[in-house]
Amino acid sequence: MLGLGLLTMLFIILVMLIIMTYFIRNVNDQNSKDQDNEVQHNSFKNSLSNAQTYVYAGIVLTCVAMITVIYFLVKGTPWEAHLIEWMNIVVRWMHITFGIAWIGASFYFVFLENALNRTKDLRDELAGNLWAVHGGGFYYLEKYKVAPQKIPKDLHWFKYEAYFTWVSGFCLLFIVYYFNASALLIDKNVLDISSFTGIGIGIGSFVVSWIMYDLLCKSPIGKRNILFTVIGTVIAFAFAFFYTKVFSARAAYIHFGAMLGSIMVANVFFVIIPSQKAMVKAAKENKPLNPKLGKNAGLRSLHNNYFTLPVLFVMISNHFPSTFGYKYPWLILGIITIGSAGVKHYLNLKEKGQLSVWVMPVSVLILLGAAFISAPPKDPGACNETISINQVSEIVNKRCVSCHSSKPTDDFYKTAPNGVMFETPDEIVKKKDLIKQRVVITKTMPQNNKTNITQEERDMIRCWINQGASIK
Repeated sequence: MLGLGLLTMLFIILVMLIIMTYFIRNVNDQNSKDQDNEVQHNSFKNSLSNAQTYVYAGIVLTCVAMITVIYFLVKGTPWEAHLIEWMNIVVRWMHITFGIAWIGASFYFVFLENALNRTKDLRDELAGNLWAVHGGGFYYLEKYKVAPQKIPKDLHWFKYEAYFTWVSGFCLLFIVYYFNASALLIDKNVLDISSFTGIGIGIGSFVVSWIMYDLLCKSPIGKRNILFTVIGTVIAFAFAFFYTKVFSARAAYIHFGAMLGSIMVANVFFVIIPSQKAMVKAAKENKPLNPKLGKNAGLRSLHNNYFTLPVLFVMISNHFPSTFGYKYPWLILGIITIGSAGVKHYLNLKEKGQLSVWVMPVSVLILLGAAFISAPPKDPGACNETISINQVSEIVNKRCVSCHSSKPTDDFYKTAPNGVMFETPDEIVKKKDLIKQRVVITKTMPQNNKTNITQEERDMIRCWINQGASIK
């Protein structure tokens, strides 16, 4: 009853917040019609904008609280797995959608900065301009050196894409890893810690990484690009190594991506947007503008641009155990980070019209190096006896069927993961290639070796597959 009462209260709060958004919008529209006092008009509009931001944040937090209450209401019932799966789908969908908007804007504005005409027929107040064609229309864009003489009343801010990407990603981290930390976050073969300790380490590492990065940016090293890149890369490798020594390899990868994503959104929230607000305020009040604010915001935005490809790699790496399944997962993570950042550097140089022949080939070789060193051995060992399907079925029944069956007995999975079941020899043969990849080569299944499969059993499965995977 307490849970239902709390859920009802949160629903009422949500309805009130939604009503408030319409009320604020109506007040804002009415205020826009009254422009007798422009200074007062702008001040009131800023107040309304801030209020609307808080209301939107309240809506998001209320929705998260409602989902949390619902989760605890159905925890331990047959509905738990169903709820988790749908939360995973919906939040992942939101995360990808907001991420596309954020990364797309990042790519576009860095391209715009790189491609601006900075020399031909420019007014003194302009830093550059660009003609473009898209969707059947022509566009003309201008960038001011500092700010126009008069700030337009309707000014679009690019920030909510970043905020909602991070919020949805953080929610997804809880849904997939933290709600079931003992199953997916913690690998006792790596480090035997409690779920709460693991969650605390994960969240705390995001804060520590931001502090280290921010201090590095503000130090004299931040002005020396090559030295900053080298030290930043070493720190990134250190975090990758740290995560793989604390969490399961799969969780370590996603935490590395979440760390970079947190730094990116912190750049937006703590540096880029405040700098832009300060510049806009100074321009509106006819005060001298500090060009360092724009330069600093632009530099952090450029850093975010280089982080995007490594973050995107991490987002998809969970589906490819050849990456996190390597015996040194931190090394693959570091190599991919360097290689993908190199590819982005090449693209940035190309947009500037600069030619750097070696950057792309070297970056591709680095990426291919990750694939090469993580490849399985050519001679994994001799098969001295013929393995039968009965022997394989015995191993599968003992180590895999607790999850991969029509009625799982596992304490976490209540439905077969991805619909994969191994209850009959035919089902085992049908997935032999997947079994070889996950069980034999990368050894990422069973998840965190929860059922304690032995190397001898993995070798028996390998030999059976190599011998033709016969069910006779």
